[in-house]
Amino acid sequence: MPKRIAVLVSGNGSNLERLIELSVSGFIDGEISLVISSNEKAFALERAKRHSIPSHVVHYGGRSGGDYSDAILQIVEDCRIDLIVLAGFLKILSGNIIERFRNRIINLHPSLIPSFCGKGMYGEKVHRAVIESGVRITGATVHFVDGGTDTGPIILQESVPVFCDDSVESLSGRVAQVEHRLLPKAVSLFCENRLTVMGKRVLITGGFYEDSVVERL
Repeated sequence: MPKRIAVLVSGNGSNLERLIELSVSGFIDGEISLVISSNEKAFALERAKRHSIPSHVVHYGGRSGGDYSDAILQIVEDCRIDLIVLAGFLKILSGNIIERFRNRIINLHPSLIPSFCGKGMYGEKVHRAVIESGVRITGATVHFVDGGTDTGPIILQESVPVFCDDSVESLSGRVAQVEHRLLPKAVSLFCENRLTVMGKRVLITGGFYEDSVVERL
């Protein structure tokens, strides 16, 4: 039975588009069944509409983090969702949803965690901090969400070089290319029941993902 996937977004939704493409093609043995946005102006909602995917806008509206997360939890449970994917979602989930969906919430972060992550580190802020630090390597990370901020077990990571003449735009563009590969790989592995969490480590079962996943992208 294909997994039912909810994608949470706040902006453009390019990673959402990639997930939709690969679920339709059969690379991901799952269905993008729901899109939830924290922003009613997010272009990701238009992408969902084009593919006839049900969508909801959940405004923060001064609620506590737990109340906001509970509102999302109600929607995903009503839709019988198996996996939640955070793809450029700018709100922090907390409380009941973390427990109900333990090891079933995947987040994408535009750096090599544990560097350049945590509270307040998202989007262009990450790439700007990378450039200002002088490091030569950054990348992207896909991880499970736990009760912290960018602290959950890491599923996949891939490095990206940082060049001396990089701007935020040029660096974010190269990282985005990696994100568009890495996130679908992680979602595909989850849908194939090949991810086992052992403490802070994620074991990929059934062979090396490089052999079975990369060749299919």
